[in-house]
Amino acid sequence: MGSDNNAPSNQASDEQHEASAKAQARDEQEKALESQNEGSEALDTKNLPSQAAAVHERLRIDGEKELERDTFALMWSAIAAGISMSASMMAKGVLHTHLPPDSGVSFLIENLGYTLGFIIVILARQQLFTENTVTAVLPAMSHPNLKNLICLLRLWGVVLLGNIVGAGLAAFTFLHLPMFTTEVSESFVTIGEHVMENSAFEMFAKGIVAGWLIATLVWVMPSVEQAKVWIILIVTYFVAIGEFTHIIVGSSEVLYLVFDGKATWGDFLFHFGLPTLFGNIMGGTFIFALISHAQIRNDMDVQRQGKRGAWLYKQRVNGKRSK
Repeated sequence: MGSDNNAPSNQASDEQHEASAKAQARDEQEKALESQNEGSEALDTKNLPSQAAAVHERLRIDGEKELERDTFALMWSAIAAGISMSASMMAKGVLHTHLPPDSGVSFLIENLGYTLGFIIVILARQQLFTENTVTAVLPAMSHPNLKNLICLLRLWGVVLLGNIVGAGLAAFTFLHLPMFTTEVSESFVTIGEHVMENSAFEMFAKGIVAGWLIATLVWVMPSVEQAKVWIILIVTYFVAIGEFTHIIVGSSEVLYLVFDGKATWGDFLFHFGLPTLFGNIMGGTFIFALISHAQIRNDMDVQRQGKRGAWLYKQRVNGKRSK
């Protein structure tokens, strides 16, 4: 009788062991597949003709993903980025208020606040004009056709509009809600007025440098996985102390003046907005992206034969032949 009673329990125990063994085997199989995939990616990278080509290929694939994103997803991410970028004005204004005026050291310290918005947006992977939009240029250069051009213009338009809307919402909120002291609010005005002291041509010229530096930041990011914050801080800090104009950071600063009645919409659009925008595009796209693409162009003659790049295409073709 005792042995008969123990039989069901032994059978249940065996079934549990068997299920556990199957689950463990399944987990090990999944890990093996993951490591195999990681190994193939590493092999692909090793087979690329140069490190510059590897960075270009990685950014180009990221750009393809950006071009394929849904319009509404892009818009919401861009609005969030515009709001986040207002943290640059906020941090700079707070530091400006609490530091001694007319001091070179104060200038260097308060401009550390400028970097805060970029750190938030880039690490949060939000859509920022002059940052995410730079990578989207590479697929259009690699496969120059009408479809890619239309997708690129759609991405630019949606991200730019969303960024400015977000920056405007933040500026309006900072002005009309009791978030900051009178001194900090006056610092916001001072910062915006200092930006507007530039002529339209100076806005354009300084925008070229800002676009080039942000594009450089995008290019080096894949190579500094463990030091992203430091690279973002260093590059954007030099944008700040060089007083180079950025279309999104500057939008929050100038729109604060507009909502406060100290500037007009015409000032925002024609004196600041369009010159800075064209400067950022010139520096970030037509100068940096074109040069970066040109340096590895000779290694990409076969790229148009494959969707994911010349080298990955070659490996797949060779793999199929070997089979």
